[in-house]
Amino acid sequence: MTETVHPLWPAPYADGPVGAKITVPGSKSVTNRALVLAALASEPGWLRRPLRSRDTLLMSAALQAMGVGIEETVSSTTTGGSGEAWRIIPSGLHGPASVDVGNAGTVMRFLPPVATLADGPVRFDGDPRSYERPLGGVISALRALGARIDDDDRGTLPMTVHGGGALEGGSVRIDASSSSQFVSALLLSGPRFNQGVEVRHVGGVLPSLPHIRMTVDMLRAVGAQVDEPETGGEPDVWRVSHSALLGRDLTVEPDLSNAQPFLAAALVTGGRVTIPDWPERTTQPGDALRHIFTEMGGSCELTTTPDGTALVFTGSGRIHGIDIDLGEVGELTPGIAAVAALADSPSTLRGVAHLRLHETDRLAALTKEINGLGGDVTETEDGLHIRPRRLRGGVFHTYDDHRMATAGAVIGLAVKDVQVENVATTAKTLPDFPQMWAGLLGV
Repeated sequence: MTETVHPLWPAPYADGPVGAKITVPGSKSVTNRALVLAALASEPGWLRRPLRSRDTLLMSAALQAMGVGIEETVSSTTTGGSGEAWRIIPSGLHGPASVDVGNAGTVMRFLPPVATLADGPVRFDGDPRSYERPLGGVISALRALGARIDDDDRGTLPMTVHGGGALEGGSVRIDASSSSQFVSALLLSGPRFNQGVEVRHVGGVLPSLPHIRMTVDMLRAVGAQVDEPETGGEPDVWRVSHSALLGRDLTVEPDLSNAQPFLAAALVTGGRVTIPDWPERTTQPGDALRHIFTEMGGSCELTTTPDGTALVFTGSGRIHGIDIDLGEVGELTPGIAAVAALADSPSTLRGVAHLRLHETDRLAALTKEINGLGGDVTETEDGLHIRPRRLRGGVFHTYDDHRMATAGAVIGLAVKDVQVENVATTAKTLPDFPQMWAGLLGV
């Protein structure tokens, strides 16, 4: 087998402070949850300003393969202006169908529960890396709830879900310590199970809790009844009652995690970046960047404009190290590590052992690539210890991981002659990143 050779992208070097207004595309996490909920609804719905990226298009194609109608158009938004809009028309889910998950965690985990409701078999396959990512928790939970799944006892892809048109549901115990998506996957389809679903987490520390909060909020917004720990429920237990789901008209928030490299650019160069439409209240993990990057040396202000709220972030010209538990916001780790490698003091990033099971082993990848540029990064049991060093140019490999690519671009702002391998992998969640980056720097 011949290894794919990817082109090298010369990461632009910043000669001075950046200053720009960056419109960030919609949230992948919101878009893909909204697609699933709309597909399971009892009436059509609208999804406005969805993210159009590899992950969301894989989700859309998979749902259409199972019989859901999705019409793409351009229309006005609920907050004014215009943009892309998808009309989702639920119908009887059916097989046989084939689903390509790519390397999208939301597709490979959220859709097997949906497939149990289809009338017929649904086969799931994906990129080679998808075979290595945790899925056994979802498979075993669905079997406990009454599903029939053929995976040759691997607990991974490829596999076939034999949909019976319905699933009995009920109570299930699951270890979701490797991915909070295991919990979200069961909750999203839970209202359509005959007995609803009760998900009891029985493993170690549950990572990425904001994503479960997002799932709960979005379920409630379409009429589901959810009992969960944060509103007085039993610790580590989520219950969703059987009910019909409403179609709704949703405008997708900007993806705040994808705003990270642009905010980092302001921090690294001592510049200023404005992100329009930053929500005043959100369950997105990326909102934590306001506090994290402020602690690392910047300042931010959430302003109100005639068009809505905007975040203005300003760098001070200095970057400070940080000691922080990122367990709830692990997806931010690559960008924070890139900034920390350029800081004036050491950093310790904790609580992210689960990142070894993401698009790549992010802890190993960050250690290897930053050290390859002359850095001093050490893997710990659950994170990274970063001691800043004078970095040099070189190739920053991405391992087909979009957040590795943007991390390399951030380092390239301050280090000449950094080349990012396969920057095109950013299309997973941030289409047109190279052009947006060039626009930020005026090149």
